[in-house]
Amino acid sequence: MREPSGQPMRPLLQEGIMGRIGAFVALALVFAIPAAFAQKKNKEDATTRSVRGIVESMDDMPVNGAIVQLKNVKTLQIRSFITKEDGTYQFQGLSPDIDYELKADYEGASSGSKTLSSFDSRKQATINLKLNKK
Repeated sequence: MREPSGQPMRPLLQEGIMGRIGAFVALALVFAIPAAFAQKKNKEDATTRSVRGIVESMDDMPVNGAIVQLKNVKTLQIRSFITKEDGTYQFQGLSPDIDYELKADYEGASSGSKTLSSFDSRKQATINLKLNKK
């Protein structure tokens, strides 16, 4: 049999198999790509840590809008976080092999500096900061 263009017609069985193979490959990609990203995230989680906490005023109230600074003691790089409404802050993706210093400032008040040590093996450290008048 021939198509109107004069070309021989392909057997329907061959087209059905090719369609199934294409669908299988597409389905495999749909599941493989997210798995690859999950492996990368899990690998990153295994090699990093994070720190979070609450900034409180002298009367133990959470402070919204305080600036928390995280200083890498090795490179002296500083990252900042503005506390949320409930006074919380967080820093993620930190190296477990480096010491970090944390301090908070808000409207002329500062907290003392606290250290997240490389000897602290917690994956999720909690360090609360309390503001004192200057």
